[in-house]
Amino acid sequence: MNRRFDNAPEPGRYYPPRPGAYAIIDTGDGLLASFQDRPVPELQLPGGGIDPGEHPIAALHREVMEETGYRIHSLRRLGMFHRYTFMPDYDRYAHKQCHIYAARLGRRWSDPTEAGHSAVFLPWDVAVEKLAVSGDRHFVARYLGLA
Repeated sequence: MNRRFDNAPEPGRYYPPRPGAYAIIDTGDGLLASFQDRPVPELQLPGGGIDPGEHPIAALHREVMEETGYRIHSLRRLGMFHRYTFMPDYDRYAHKQCHIYAARLGRRWSDPTEAGHSAVFLPWDVAVEKLAVSGDRHFVARYLGLA
């Protein structure tokens, strides 16, 4: 099932599609999140946009490394949701198609390479409450059998 979270699209505004892949990275007693310090400080599931011609799994591995410095493995697709949002880093609106995967934490490879991001380990209950995107919170709750 595909659901929409957050804001409805504004009538008359163009939202070009922006597919992305994001991971619930299971660490046993919680998950690995990404803290983004700008434009608004927030906790997110690691992941991001899928570049043209890039496979979603390759994009997810790349984005997780850029945002956290960790490797992931044992991926399993959980579903997807839609968001209509403004992306300040790109100065544009987008229809984000957020593909959500479950993954297991691999080894730390490096510091995050994407400016303004850091790796944060969250207990499950904190993740369900504090992740900034409501679709992320929904999928974490569903992963835990709470939704």
